[in-house]
Amino acid sequence: MGFKCGIVGLPNVGKSTLFNALTNTAAAAAENYPFCTIDPNVGDVPVPDERLFKLAEIAGSAEVIPTRLSFVDIAGLVKGASKGEGLGNKFLGNIREVDAIIHVLRCFEDGNITHVDGRVDPVADAETIETELMLADLESLQGRMAGLVRKVKGGDKEAVETTNMIERVIPLLEDGKPARMLEVSDEDAQTFKNLQLLTGKPILYVANVHEDSAATGNAFSAAVETMAATQGAGVVVISAAVEAEIAQLDDDADKAEFLETLGLGQTGLARVIRAGYDLLGLITYFTAGPKEARAWTITEGTKAPQAAGVIHTDFEKGFIRAETTAYDDYVALGGEAGARDAGKLRLEGKEYVVLDGDVLHFRFNT
Repeated sequence: MGFKCGIVGLPNVGKSTLFNALTNTAAAAAENYPFCTIDPNVGDVPVPDERLFKLAEIAGSAEVIPTRLSFVDIAGLVKGASKGEGLGNKFLGNIREVDAIIHVLRCFEDGNITHVDGRVDPVADAETIETELMLADLESLQGRMAGLVRKVKGGDKEAVETTNMIERVIPLLEDGKPARMLEVSDEDAQTFKNLQLLTGKPILYVANVHEDSAATGNAFSAAVETMAATQGAGVVVISAAVEAEIAQLDDDADKAEFLETLGLGQTGLARVIRAGYDLLGLITYFTAGPKEARAWTITEGTKAPQAAGVIHTDFEKGFIRAETTAYDDYVALGGEAGARDAGKLRLEGKEYVVLDGDVLHFRFNT
Protein backbone atom coordinates (compact mmCIF):
# COMPACT_ATOMS: atom_id res chain seq x y z
CA MET A 1 0.00 0.00 0.00
CA GLY A 2 1.41 3.33 -1.02
CA PHE A 3 0.10 6.80 -0.49
CA LYS A 4 -0.34 9.88 -2.61
CA CYS A 5 0.90 13.30 -1.50
CA GLY A 6 -0.13 16.43 -3.36
CA ILE A 7 2.57 19.11 -3.60
CA VAL A 8 0.82 22.48 -3.37
CA GLY A 9 1.73 26.12 -2.95
CA LEU A 10 1.54 29.53 -4.54
CA PRO A 11 3.15 29.95 -7.97
CA ASN A 12 6.97 30.16 -8.01
CA VAL A 13 7.66 28.77 -4.55
CA GLY A 14 9.67 25.77 -5.81
CA LYS A 15 6.96 23.11 -6.10
CA SER A 16 7.97 21.81 -9.51
CA THR A 17 11.68 22.04 -8.71
CA LEU A 18 11.05 19.90 -5.64
CA PHE A 19 8.88 17.48 -7.61
CA ASN A 20 11.57 17.07 -10.26
CA ALA A 21 14.17 16.41 -7.61
CA LEU A 22 12.01 13.95 -5.72
CA THR A 23 11.14 11.93 -8.78
CA ASN A 24 14.55 12.47 -10.39
CA THR A 25 12.85 13.51 -13.62
CA ALA A 26 12.28 16.67 -15.58
CA ALA A 27 8.64 15.84 -16.16
CA ALA A 28 7.36 19.03 -14.57
CA ALA A 29 8.42 22.33 -16.11
CA ALA A 30 10.16 24.51 -13.53
CA GLU A 31 9.86 27.90 -15.17
CA ASN A 32 9.75 31.36 -13.63
CA TYR A 33 6.15 32.24 -14.37
CA PRO A 34 2.80 31.39 -12.76
CA PHE A 35 0.84 28.32 -13.86
CA CYS A 36 3.73 26.62 -15.65
CA THR A 37 2.23 23.40 -14.25
CA ILE A 38 -1.17 23.10 -15.90
CA ASP A 39 -1.99 19.44 -15.30
CA PRO A 40 -0.88 17.53 -12.23
CA ASN A 41 2.29 15.54 -12.82
CA VAL A 42 2.49 12.27 -10.94
CA GLY A 43 5.74 10.58 -10.00
CA ASP A 44 6.17 7.24 -8.25
CA VAL A 45 9.34 7.05 -6.19
CA PRO A 46 10.91 4.23 -4.17
CA VAL A 47 10.87 4.66 -0.41
CA PRO A 48 14.49 4.55 0.82
CA ASP A 49 14.97 2.05 3.65
CA GLU A 50 18.41 0.74 4.58
CA ARG A 51 16.82 -2.18 6.42
CA LEU A 52 15.63 -3.68 3.14
CA PHE A 53 19.14 -4.00 1.73
CA LYS A 54 20.41 -5.59 4.95
CA LEU A 55 17.64 -8.17 4.77
CA ALA A 56 18.45 -8.88 1.12
CA GLU A 57 22.10 -9.43 2.01
CA ILE A 58 21.24 -11.92 4.75
CA ALA A 59 18.58 -13.75 2.72
CA GLY A 60 20.72 -13.83 -0.43
CA SER A 61 17.91 -12.20 -2.37
CA ALA A 62 18.35 -11.90 -6.13
CA GLU A 63 16.20 -8.78 -6.29
CA VAL A 64 15.44 -5.86 -3.96
CA ILE A 65 12.02 -4.23 -4.32
CA PRO A 66 11.27 -1.16 -2.20
CA THR A 67 7.78 0.05 -1.54
CA ARG A 68 6.73 3.15 -3.49
CA LEU A 69 4.74 6.30 -3.02
CA SER A 70 3.31 8.89 -5.35
CA PHE A 71 3.93 12.61 -5.48
CA VAL A 72 1.51 14.81 -7.39
CA ASP A 73 2.70 18.24 -8.55
CA ILE A 74 -0.45 20.37 -8.53
CA ALA A 75 -0.86 23.72 -10.33
CA GLY A 76 -0.16 26.87 -8.29
CA LEU A 77 -3.06 28.51 -6.50
CA VAL A 78 -3.90 32.21 -6.12
CA LYS A 79 -6.35 34.24 -4.05
CA GLY A 80 -9.90 33.63 -5.22
CA ALA A 81 -9.25 29.99 -6.18
CA SER A 82 -12.32 28.89 -4.21
CA LYS A 83 -14.34 31.04 -6.63
CA GLY A 84 -12.55 29.70 -9.69
CA GLU A 85 -9.83 32.36 -10.00
CA GLY A 86 -6.65 31.32 -11.81
CA LEU A 87 -6.63 27.54 -12.01
CA GLY A 88 -8.63 27.27 -8.80
CA ASN A 89 -11.20 24.73 -9.91
CA LYS A 90 -8.52 22.37 -11.26
CA PHE A 91 -6.42 22.87 -8.14
CA LEU A 92 -9.27 22.07 -5.78
CA GLY A 93 -10.35 19.08 -7.84
CA ASN A 94 -6.85 17.64 -7.92
CA ILE A 95 -6.23 18.13 -4.22
CA ARG A 96 -9.38 16.20 -3.32
CA GLU A 97 -7.77 13.10 -4.83
CA VAL A 98 -4.65 12.99 -2.63
CA ASP A 99 -4.19 11.46 0.83
CA ALA A 100 -2.06 14.22 2.29
CA ILE A 101 -0.86 17.71 1.44
CA ILE A 102 2.76 18.77 1.15
CA HIS A 103 2.60 22.55 1.26
CA VAL A 104 5.75 24.15 -0.13
CA LEU A 105 6.49 27.62 1.23
CA ARG A 106 9.07 30.02 -0.16
CA CYS A 107 11.55 30.84 2.59
CA PHE A 108 14.22 32.72 0.64
CA GLU A 109 14.81 36.10 -0.95
CA ASP A 110 15.67 36.21 -4.65
CA GLY A 111 15.00 39.22 -6.83
CA ASN A 112 15.30 37.07 -9.96
CA ILE A 113 12.33 34.90 -9.01
CA THR A 114 8.95 36.58 -9.08
CA HIS A 115 6.63 36.22 -6.10
CA VAL A 116 2.97 36.40 -7.06
CA ASP A 117 2.28 38.84 -4.19
CA GLY A 118 5.52 40.78 -4.53
CA ARG A 119 6.92 39.86 -1.10
CA VAL A 120 8.37 36.91 0.79
CA ASP A 121 6.17 35.95 3.73
CA PRO A 122 5.71 32.18 4.05
CA VAL A 123 3.19 32.40 6.89
CA ALA A 124 0.99 34.76 4.86
CA ASP A 125 1.38 32.42 1.86
CA ALA A 126 0.21 29.50 3.98
CA GLU A 127 -2.77 31.51 5.18
CA THR A 128 -3.69 32.40 1.58
CA ILE A 129 -3.99 28.78 0.53
CA GLU A 130 -5.55 27.65 3.79
CA THR A 131 -8.21 30.36 3.46
CA GLU A 132 -9.11 29.26 -0.05
CA LEU A 133 -9.38 25.64 1.07
CA MET A 134 -11.54 26.60 4.05
CA LEU A 135 -13.85 28.67 1.85
CA ALA A 136 -14.21 25.75 -0.55
CA ASP A 137 -15.00 23.42 2.36
CA LEU A 138 -17.59 25.84 3.74
CA GLU A 139 -19.33 26.07 0.40
CA SER A 140 -19.31 22.29 0.06
CA LEU A 141 -20.73 21.68 3.55
CA GLN A 142 -23.42 24.33 3.28
CA GLY A 143 -24.54 22.78 0.01
CA ARG A 144 -24.71 19.33 1.55
CA MET A 145 -26.75 20.50 4.52
CA ALA A 146 -29.63 21.49 2.24
CA GLY A 147 -29.76 18.02 0.75
CA LEU A 148 -29.72 16.28 4.14
CA VAL A 149 -32.77 18.00 5.65
CA ARG A 150 -35.36 15.61 4.21
CA LYS A 151 -33.33 12.51 5.10
CA VAL A 152 -32.89 13.72 8.68
CA LYS A 153 -36.65 14.28 9.02
CA GLY A 154 -37.16 10.75 7.76
CA GLY A 155 -34.92 9.38 10.52
CA ASP A 156 -32.03 8.32 8.29
CA LYS A 157 -29.29 7.44 10.79
CA GLU A 158 -26.37 8.14 8.43
CA ALA A 159 -27.86 11.50 7.47
CA VAL A 160 -28.24 12.42 11.15
CA GLU A 161 -24.60 11.50 11.87
CA THR A 162 -23.41 13.45 8.82
CA THR A 163 -25.47 16.50 9.77
CA ASN A 164 -24.14 16.44 13.33
CA MET A 165 -20.58 16.28 12.03
CA ILE A 166 -21.15 19.14 9.58
CA GLU A 167 -22.62 21.26 12.37
CA ARG A 168 -19.41 20.72 14.34
CA VAL A 169 -17.11 21.53 11.43
CA ILE A 170 -18.76 24.69 10.06
CA PRO A 171 -18.16 26.88 13.17
CA LEU A 172 -14.51 25.81 13.15
CA LEU A 173 -14.09 26.86 9.52
CA GLU A 174 -15.94 30.11 10.13
CA ASP A 175 -13.46 30.76 12.94
CA GLY A 176 -10.61 30.46 10.43
CA LYS A 177 -9.42 27.03 11.55
CA PRO A 178 -8.93 24.00 9.26
CA ALA A 179 -11.18 20.98 9.69
CA ARG A 180 -8.22 18.75 10.66
CA MET A 181 -8.08 20.63 13.99
CA LEU A 182 -11.46 19.18 15.00
CA GLU A 183 -11.24 16.53 17.70
CA VAL A 184 -12.84 13.43 16.21
CA SER A 185 -13.39 10.18 18.10
CA ASP A 186 -12.55 6.81 16.56
CA GLU A 187 -16.28 6.16 16.37
CA ASP A 188 -16.87 9.30 14.28
CA ALA A 189 -13.70 9.05 12.16
CA GLN A 190 -15.41 7.48 9.13
CA THR A 191 -18.20 10.06 9.14
CA PHE A 192 -15.60 12.83 9.17
CA LYS A 193 -13.62 11.16 6.40
CA ASN A 194 -16.73 10.81 4.25
CA LEU A 195 -17.07 14.60 4.17
CA GLN A 196 -13.94 14.65 1.96
CA LEU A 197 -12.83 18.02 3.27
CA LEU A 198 -9.80 19.71 1.76
CA THR A 199 -8.73 21.08 5.15
CA GLY A 200 -9.39 17.70 6.75
CA LYS A 201 -6.35 16.20 5.03
CA PRO A 202 -3.12 15.93 7.05
CA ILE A 203 -0.55 18.52 6.07
CA LEU A 204 3.23 18.74 6.02
CA TYR A 205 4.87 22.11 5.49
CA VAL A 206 8.06 22.14 3.43
CA ALA A 207 10.13 25.27 4.03
CA ASN A 208 12.12 25.84 0.84
CA VAL A 209 15.32 27.72 1.75
CA HIS A 210 18.50 28.82 -0.03
CA GLU A 211 21.34 26.33 -0.30
CA ASP A 212 23.34 28.03 2.47
CA SER A 213 20.42 27.55 4.89
CA ALA A 214 19.65 23.93 4.00
CA ALA A 215 21.22 22.52 7.17
CA THR A 216 20.22 25.20 9.67
CA GLY A 217 17.10 26.88 8.29
CA ASN A 218 16.56 30.62 8.57
CA ALA A 219 14.21 33.21 10.06
CA PHE A 220 11.54 32.45 7.45
CA SER A 221 11.58 28.69 8.15
CA ALA A 222 11.56 29.37 11.90
CA ALA A 223 8.33 31.35 11.43
CA VAL A 224 6.86 28.39 9.54
CA GLU A 225 7.81 26.05 12.38
CA THR A 226 6.10 28.32 14.91
CA MET A 227 2.95 28.43 12.78
CA ALA A 228 2.94 24.66 12.27
CA ALA A 229 3.32 24.02 15.99
CA THR A 230 0.01 25.80 16.65
CA GLN A 231 -1.67 23.43 14.21
CA GLY A 232 0.06 20.25 15.28
CA ALA A 233 1.51 20.01 11.76
CA GLY A 234 4.97 18.83 10.69
CA VAL A 235 7.73 20.85 9.00
CA VAL A 236 10.69 19.77 6.88
CA VAL A 237 13.32 22.34 5.92
CA ILE A 238 14.90 21.65 2.54
CA SER A 239 16.51 23.45 -0.35
CA ALA A 240 14.76 22.46 -3.56
CA ALA A 241 17.79 23.75 -5.46
CA VAL A 242 20.07 21.41 -3.50
CA GLU A 243 17.72 18.49 -4.10
CA ALA A 244 17.79 19.27 -7.82
CA GLU A 245 21.60 19.15 -7.82
CA ILE A 246 21.65 15.86 -5.89
CA ALA A 247 19.18 14.38 -8.36
CA GLN A 248 21.70 14.92 -11.14
CA LEU A 249 24.36 12.83 -9.39
CA ASP A 250 24.38 9.15 -10.34
CA ASP A 251 27.01 7.93 -7.90
CA ASP A 252 25.89 7.35 -4.30
CA ALA A 253 29.36 8.27 -2.99
CA ASP A 254 29.17 11.61 -4.79
CA LYS A 255 25.74 12.26 -3.30
CA ALA A 256 26.98 11.45 0.20
CA GLU A 257 30.00 13.72 -0.23
CA PHE A 258 27.83 16.57 -1.52
CA LEU A 259 25.44 16.21 1.40
CA GLU A 260 28.33 16.19 3.85
CA THR A 261 29.73 19.46 2.50
CA LEU A 262 26.33 21.04 3.23
CA GLY A 263 26.09 19.54 6.71
CA LEU A 264 23.21 17.26 5.71
CA GLY A 265 22.91 13.63 6.75
CA GLN A 266 20.29 12.61 4.20
CA THR A 267 18.41 13.94 1.19
CA GLY A 268 15.26 15.98 1.41
CA LEU A 269 13.45 13.08 -0.26
CA ALA A 270 14.23 10.77 2.65
CA ARG A 271 13.18 13.37 5.20
CA VAL A 272 9.94 14.21 3.38
CA ILE A 273 9.07 10.52 3.10
CA ARG A 274 9.72 9.83 6.77
CA ALA A 275 7.67 12.88 7.74
CA GLY A 276 4.96 11.68 5.37
CA TYR A 277 4.95 8.28 7.05
CA ASP A 278 4.43 9.92 10.42
CA LEU A 279 1.75 12.14 8.92
CA LEU A 280 -0.33 9.23 7.66
CA GLY A 281 0.51 6.71 10.37
CA LEU A 282 2.25 4.33 7.96
CA ILE A 283 4.69 1.54 8.77
CA THR A 284 6.73 -0.95 6.75
CA TYR A 285 6.94 -4.71 6.95
CA PHE A 286 9.20 -6.97 4.90
CA THR A 287 9.28 -10.27 3.07
CA ALA A 288 12.66 -11.81 2.34
CA GLY A 289 13.88 -14.91 0.52
CA PRO A 290 16.25 -16.10 -2.21
CA LYS A 291 14.06 -14.69 -4.98
CA GLU A 292 13.50 -11.20 -3.57
CA ALA A 293 13.52 -8.95 -0.53
CA ARG A 294 10.56 -6.61 -0.58
CA ALA A 295 9.11 -3.80 1.51
CA TRP A 296 5.37 -3.31 1.99
CA THR A 297 3.57 -0.29 3.40
CA ILE A 298 0.53 -0.56 5.67
CA THR A 299 -1.21 1.71 8.14
CA GLU A 300 -0.27 1.40 11.78
CA GLY A 301 -2.65 -0.95 13.58
CA THR A 302 -3.19 -3.26 10.58
CA LYS A 303 -3.79 -6.88 11.51
CA ALA A 304 -1.93 -9.76 9.86
CA PRO A 305 -4.64 -10.89 7.38
CA GLN A 306 -5.08 -7.36 6.03
CA ALA A 307 -1.31 -6.94 5.81
CA ALA A 308 -1.20 -10.15 3.79
CA GLY A 309 -3.91 -8.75 1.54
CA VAL A 310 -1.55 -5.97 0.47
CA ILE A 311 0.49 -8.65 -1.30
CA HIS A 312 -2.52 -10.44 -2.79
CA THR A 313 -6.20 -10.65 -1.92
CA ASP A 314 -5.93 -14.47 -1.86
CA PHE A 315 -3.46 -14.17 1.01
CA GLU A 316 -6.05 -12.36 3.10
CA LYS A 317 -8.97 -14.61 2.14
CA GLY A 318 -7.10 -17.82 2.90
CA PHE A 319 -4.96 -16.51 5.78
CA ILE A 320 -3.89 -19.17 8.28
CA ARG A 321 -1.03 -17.58 10.20
CA ALA A 322 2.05 -15.37 9.81
CA GLU A 323 5.58 -16.51 10.56
CA THR A 324 6.90 -13.38 12.22
CA THR A 325 10.40 -12.21 13.12
CA ALA A 326 11.32 -8.75 14.37
CA TYR A 327 13.84 -7.01 12.13
CA ASP A 328 16.50 -6.71 14.86
CA ASP A 329 16.21 -10.43 15.67
CA TYR A 330 16.36 -11.40 11.99
CA VAL A 331 19.59 -9.43 11.54
CA ALA A 332 21.22 -10.42 14.84
CA LEU A 333 20.51 -14.14 14.30
CA GLY A 334 21.51 -14.28 10.65
CA GLY A 335 18.11 -14.80 9.09
CA GLU A 336 15.01 -16.96 9.33
CA ALA A 337 16.76 -20.21 10.27
CA GLY A 338 18.74 -18.59 13.06
CA ALA A 339 15.64 -16.84 14.38
CA ARG A 340 13.69 -20.11 14.40
CA ASP A 341 16.49 -21.95 16.24
CA ALA A 342 16.64 -19.19 18.85
CA GLY A 343 12.90 -19.21 19.36
CA LYS A 344 12.51 -15.71 17.91
CA LEU A 345 10.32 -16.75 14.96
CA ARG A 346 6.71 -16.61 16.13
CA LEU A 347 3.50 -17.97 14.62
CA GLU A 348 0.91 -15.20 14.79
CA GLY A 349 -2.81 -15.50 14.07
CA LYS A 350 -5.58 -13.34 12.68
CA GLU A 351 -5.61 -10.88 15.58
CA TYR A 352 -1.91 -10.07 15.43
CA VAL A 353 -1.19 -6.39 14.80
CA VAL A 354 1.81 -6.07 12.50
CA LEU A 355 4.67 -3.92 13.79
CA ASP A 356 7.09 -1.75 11.86
CA GLY A 357 10.06 -3.80 10.70
CA ASP A 358 8.40 -7.21 11.02
CA VAL A 359 9.76 -9.81 8.61
CA LEU A 360 6.77 -11.94 7.62
CA HIS A 361 6.04 -15.16 5.78
CA PHE A 362 2.35 -15.85 5.33
CA ARG A 363 0.73 -19.27 5.39
CA PHE A 364 -2.59 -19.42 3.58
CA ASN A 365 -5.08 -21.70 1.79
CA THR A 366 -6.02 -20.88 -1.80
